[in-house]
Amino acid sequence: MAENQNQQAAARIRALTKQLNQYSHEYYVKDRQTVEDHVYDKLYQELVDLEQKFPEWVSLDSPTQRVGDHALEGFKKVIHEQPMLSLSNAFSKRDLLEFDQRVQKLSSKAVSYMCELKIDGLAISLKYQNGHYNGGATRGDGTVGEDITRNLRTVKSVPINLQQPLTIEVRGECYMPKASFVALNQLREENGEEVFANPRNAAAGSLRQLDSKVTSSRNLSTFLYTVADFGALTAATQAEALDQLDAAGLRTNHERRVCRSIEEVWTYIEEYQEKRQTLPYEIDGIVVKVNEFSSQAEIGYTVKAPKWAIAYKFPAEEAKTVIQDIEWTIGRTGVVTPTAIMTPVRLAGSTVSRASLHNYDLIQEKDIRLLDAVMIHKAGDIIPEVTSVLIEERSIDSAPYPMPTHCPVCQSRLVHLDEEVALRCINPMCKAQIKEGLNHFVSRNAMNIEGLGQKVLEQLYEKGLIKDVAGLYFLTETDFLSLDKIKEKSAHNLLQAIAASKNNSVERLIFGLGIRHVGSKAAKILAEYFGSLRSLKKAAVEEITAIDSLGGIIADSVVQYFKKPEVQELLQELEKADVNFEYLGVKKSEIAAIESAFKGKTVVLTGKLTEYTRESASEKIESLGGKTTGTVSKKTDIVVAGKEAGSKLTKAQKLGIAIWNEQQMMKAFKESDS
Repeated sequence: MAENQNQQAAARIRALTKQLNQYSHEYYVKDRQTVEDHVYDKLYQELVDLEQKFPEWVSLDSPTQRVGDHALEGFKKVIHEQPMLSLSNAFSKRDLLEFDQRVQKLSSKAVSYMCELKIDGLAISLKYQNGHYNGGATRGDGTVGEDITRNLRTVKSVPINLQQPLTIEVRGECYMPKASFVALNQLREENGEEVFANPRNAAAGSLRQLDSKVTSSRNLSTFLYTVADFGALTAATQAEALDQLDAAGLRTNHERRVCRSIEEVWTYIEEYQEKRQTLPYEIDGIVVKVNEFSSQAEIGYTVKAPKWAIAYKFPAEEAKTVIQDIEWTIGRTGVVTPTAIMTPVRLAGSTVSRASLHNYDLIQEKDIRLLDAVMIHKAGDIIPEVTSVLIEERSIDSAPYPMPTHCPVCQSRLVHLDEEVALRCINPMCKAQIKEGLNHFVSRNAMNIEGLGQKVLEQLYEKGLIKDVAGLYFLTETDFLSLDKIKEKSAHNLLQAIAASKNNSVERLIFGLGIRHVGSKAAKILAEYFGSLRSLKKAAVEEITAIDSLGGIIADSVVQYFKKPEVQELLQELEKADVNFEYLGVKKSEIAAIESAFKGKTVVLTGKLTEYTRESASEKIESLGGKTTGTVSKKTDIVVAGKEAGSKLTKAQKLGIAIWNEQQMMKAFKESDS
């Protein structure tokens, strides 16, 4: 009986592993979602449960093994059997024309060129044995790299099993998407940690983590672009090789193009130099390769690089400006952040007058001073940053910028905590922190109290009408009428908005409380798992870390937060005000029973909606089994376009995505409710 049960479990584990890996391949490699999230989650949980009961049947290709395991003490060295060569660079059209002339001279027949985007990430090598993932390494110095097999296993676009039983070695780039880069730096800055200078550094730092759980959390991706060991592949050109990698289940970049002349190559370069700002990942140029492998062999190599390929590097998008001042702001966690106030200048399509300096260490490292002339660029094509100081233009009486010693708001002495790079004000009564906490509490992703802006909150706090977020729920019309520019109608609307927020599902309250390390996504996971704030505040670290995707840092932060006497007092006040402490959302286990037009669909909202706020529409869609994102891609199923919809609508039209207006969305809501 026991033996039969064991064999049944083994068979089921194998079947689930194969099925879930296929779903992941379709989603992360093919950019297609072929199964609804709740179905995947249910099957995944079944696999987790079975593997816990029958650990002897856990396989290396199980999707549960992608989350990372225990930390390494260091990385082993890997010798590349075929060196990972670098490429020669081109910086102008003339350089490309000279490259073309050299190619034509060395080749006995006409050639075409394959143009590919130069992804700004970290070069990697992947090996497969009979179709099974068998190892991964960094480029290193081109001859010797580092074994990062386990870390690359956590990157979801790296297949554990190929679609074909190939024994091959492929190479490409591991990168961090722009959105992930921005989110990671915001989190690190808020936590007083050193930020990454650009997505490439972030990807490299994430791949070289000794704890693969950290790598798993960083949302990395890959594009593969060359074959080092073809095995059974029989491609005659780079174009065919990339198509065969696609067929095998490996992820390549489909923005590539075969060009018949160097003039076509230049047209491609100009096109993507314009498009680069709209791509979800960072590129720093275009790689141009002779397409035909026979011609590549004939043209040959130098000691360091192939003669048949070249990397065209985009000119740096930089602008010159002057540092007029450095402004220090206090966040809700007490981190003191410097911002450069600069002479306004045009950069990458917008006017820039402010740039984050992140922390004092960066100011010191770059020796940034007041009235310095500097060059700035946009890190990840998004965030303005100071690239360099023009020392030669510095005034002779210039002095180093002094490190602040006291909080600019409450004058408490600033400290470094736990070896953080950030300076931090640790005075819990600091007005700036309290005000930032109030702003956060009423914000859209938190309690979403419409109309209660920063200026109104400042007046309420300065007049002593509130001392914390709970005080908002005890305000009266008389309190609001005592403020500048608040009339009866505004006071009435504000009181209504505050009252309405009492009925929010509790994940908004959890996020609004500003618990360190707990973002809106973690807040929702906690709310759904524990069901109420009353249960969450009693949770032990072990209970929280048992939740898939939540680690020890979040668990410790939550437990320590609810231990504080002032927090317990705050919760009592919120409860007295009848603020909802329960999770009101639809649990994943309940979504299976829902029938709706949004079930299993990825939806993007764009433009101005008239009947719904974007947040309320998103919540409704997600309650009906859909998923909302802010970016239009091949994975998008529906774009709901309100008034004045812009580039997202245009992109959706080009991709042939279904486009709805707000009335169609509301009709689908009504049909789902009936």
